[in-house]
Formats: sequence, C-alpha cells, structure tokens
Amino acid sequence: MTTGQAVTESHAGRYGDDEVSDATAEKHDKALAVVQRLLSVRGVRSCLVHTISLKLFGDGRPYPLGQRRRLAPELVVTGSQGRRGATVSVGPRSGCYLVSLRNGPGPETVRDPHQVVDLILTARSGRRT
Repeated sequence: MTTGQAVTESHAGRYGDDEVSDATAEKHDKALAVVQRLLSVRGVRSCLVHTISLKLFGDGRPYPLGQRRRLAPELVVTGSQGRRGATVSVGPRSGCYLVSLRNGPGPETVRDPHQVVDLILTARSGRRT
C-alpha cells in the first residue's frame, strides 16, 4: 500500500494471522514474482502488494514509539476494468500457492506456478472482467 492509503478489504482484520518475518516475506515475494511474470507474458495485469502495519503509541514523548508488523505479500490480479479478479499468496507452512478467485468458494492450494496461471486464465475465460 502506498503512503496514506487505507487498509483494504483483503487485509482488514488479518493482522495477527499473516504476520511474517522479513526473510519469509522475501521468499514469498520471489515465488509470487514467478507467477507475475507468467501472467504478464499472457497479457494479464497483476501487482504485488506489500503491507506493513504501523501501530504508534502517543505517550507524550518527543518521538512516538510504535510497533511494526509485516504482512505476507499478495499478488493481486486485476481485470480490464481494474477489478480484483484473483488474489495469490503463499501458504505460511506449506509454501504452496493459495489462489482465491473472485466469487470462488475459497482459496485453492496449488504447488506449481504454471497451474496457478492456468487456474486464473480458466476463471477469467468463464466470465467477463
């Protein structure tokens, strides 16, 4: 998210579960970049979303103390009108891709990045985006 941007629906209420270390976030980022490149070659728009939660404590000191938490990165796939069509993340324990399709039943677990792309392309061809 950019400076001043509000918390999106995808991250609302998820701060406890999705916190990851910087090293883990970097690994997930690399795995998601592979999927992003495969989607880009097929003309599908997507962006990597990195979210850092900052909780500031105003206790009267000249510099506010706070808490910083990094959330797991996500790859957001958008349609031609800019609507979110799918969200891809990496499972914290399994290391598999978790693919959530818009209007889908829930996240699907996929091991291969090519299968992630096929799943997204199949879902996109079934409806107009």
